[in-house]
Amino acid sequence: MPDFRYVARSSDGNLSEGTLQATDRATAIRQVEARHGVPIRITPVAEPSEPTRSTAAASVNGALGPDARLPMAQLFLFTEQLAHLLSAGMTLDEALGILVRRLQQPKLQGLCRALHQGLVDGRSLSQSLRDYPRIFSPLYVNMVSAGEASGALPQILRRLVTHIAGIKDLRDRVQQALVYPAVLVVAGVGLIIVFITVMVPQITGFFTSTGGKLPLPTQILLTANKVIGGYWWVGALLAGGAYLLWKGATHTPEGRERWDRFMWHLPAFGRIPRYRFYAQFSRTLGTLAENGVTLLKALELLEDISGNEWVRLRMVEARKAVMDGASLSGALRRGDLFPPLFLDMMAVGEQTGRFPDTMQMIADVHERELDKQVRFVSAVVPVLVIVVIATVVGLVVFGILAAVFNLTSGLGHGR
Repeated sequence: MPDFRYVARSSDGNLSEGTLQATDRATAIRQVEARHGVPIRITPVAEPSEPTRSTAAASVNGALGPDARLPMAQLFLFTEQLAHLLSAGMTLDEALGILVRRLQQPKLQGLCRALHQGLVDGRSLSQSLRDYPRIFSPLYVNMVSAGEASGALPQILRRLVTHIAGIKDLRDRVQQALVYPAVLVVAGVGLIIVFITVMVPQITGFFTSTGGKLPLPTQILLTANKVIGGYWWVGALLAGGAYLLWKGATHTPEGRERWDRFMWHLPAFGRIPRYRFYAQFSRTLGTLAENGVTLLKALELLEDISGNEWVRLRMVEARKAVMDGASLSGALRRGDLFPPLFLDMMAVGEQTGRFPDTMQMIADVHERELDKQVRFVSAVVPVLVIVVIATVVGLVVFGILAAVFNLTSGLGHGR
């Protein structure tokens, strides 16, 4: 039976080396994982245990800085590919080396090189991931760290793939559903401005040259044209002043909290960010609980997922209440944050001992509700925009026709 030399990271985070006997390399990897270690490198004793020279040398070039960012699609690709390679029996050293050659995106290649170099330098994968806080969230890093400590890194990565896919799909559905209304609003405003500032003067110029008195609707059109064409800078100044005033008001923590609270409770359109937060919060909390992350640590990781300061402060208060001995559902009832149905379902999960499954079920419920709200907004907004455009165009046409009727009636009286 051949001997294999291994380098692995133990559950306490330290590197361990040694040799073991196994029928083949895959068996040796399973033996290391059975000891709750994450295999970094496993080679037959007859072969030198050296890192791939080309990969190690390439790690110097193309490395990413600490402020580097990655699109969520590329993060998903990296996590999915790494999970597949580790599940196939490869070590981290081999998997990252293969990803350097396989992935075509320059940023992903630089990231894999840097992570591989971290392994060569004796750091764990989670420690290297912390060097890129704008790519890997604390939730991602902590789940990888838990996978390393338990020897179940491939399984943790597969769960991260599922989690990232769910969050990405949720974000894509909201963005795609709101793109059409946003484009329609911009196009409608542009059409109205062009119609009043360009077309109306050309049409009404003929009527003013006749010297006759224009009817009131036509005079209103001409006045609107003069105001927009001659005093547009006033509107620009007012818009700039309003923006600066808003920036100053939300610059302080208190002002930001008040603004975020207003946006959270905004009728109709505020429902979309609320239901998106409910779905993402419950999905992520269920994933963390399923992977053995403590409740207090999970709440700490979830404080910033909403991007809303008022929500973050409510989450901080809930975590403090849990530290004092309250249940999570009881702590969340103290703030005007979650709907009663959400909290009732959470309480049932706490009482039955099926908390992770219950949170996933809550996420399914609120994702369906989010889809319903998005469909409602994407159906109502275009109709409202079309009605506004049709009203403005109708008023313009009415003003022009009023001048035409006035001119024709004047010609009739002249005969």
